[in-house]
Amino acid sequence: MLSTRITSAFSSSRPTVRNALRTYASSFEQPNANRVAGGFKATLHNPKVSEEAKERAAARLSEMGVEADGPSSTSNHSSGSAKDESVSTQYLNQVAGGHKATISNPHTSEAAKQHAREILEIMQATEVPLDATPEEHHRRVIAGYKAALHNPRVSEEAKQHAKEFLQSHDAL
Repeated sequence: MLSTRITSAFSSSRPTVRNALRTYASSFEQPNANRVAGGFKATLHNPKVSEEAKERAAARLSEMGVEADGPSSTSNHSSGSAKDESVSTQYLNQVAGGHKATISNPHTSEAAKQHAREILEIMQATEVPLDATPEEHHRRVIAGYKAALHNPRVSEEAKQHAKEFLQSHDAL
C-alpha cells in the first residue's frame, strides 16, 4: 500500500508528494502521532531550518491540536487546572528521569553527564511543593541546607556551598 502511494505521488507534481507523505504520517496511531508532533517541535527549535519549514511545522502542530511549546500529547485535555497540572508534573518527571538515566549510563560522555547534573540541580532548586506556601518552601530549603552541614555523607564542597547559601540568607 505504501509503495502504491509513493509511486503515484512521484508520478505527479511535488506538492502531491508532500500531501501523500503527510497523509501517510497522519494515518499513524496515537503513539506515533506523538513522535510526529515531536519532530515538528524539533523543527521549530532548530536554528538550521528555514522559516518556511518552521511555518509549515507550526501549521501541522496546530492541525494536530498540539501546543508548540508544551509536551507532545495529542489527546484532548480538559481545561481544568488540576489535570493540566498533573500533565505538567508528569512531563517534568519524565524529563528528570531522562537526565537521571543519562547520569547512570556508562556509554554517556562526561560532558553530557555534567550537563544532566546541572539540569537536575536547576530542576530541584525550582521545585516547589504544591501544598507549600513560598515562606514554608523557603523555610524547608534553609532546613535542608542546615541538615547538609551535619550530614557525614555530604562532601566538603557541598557543605561549603550550603554554608555560603545560609550566610547569604542570614540563616547561619
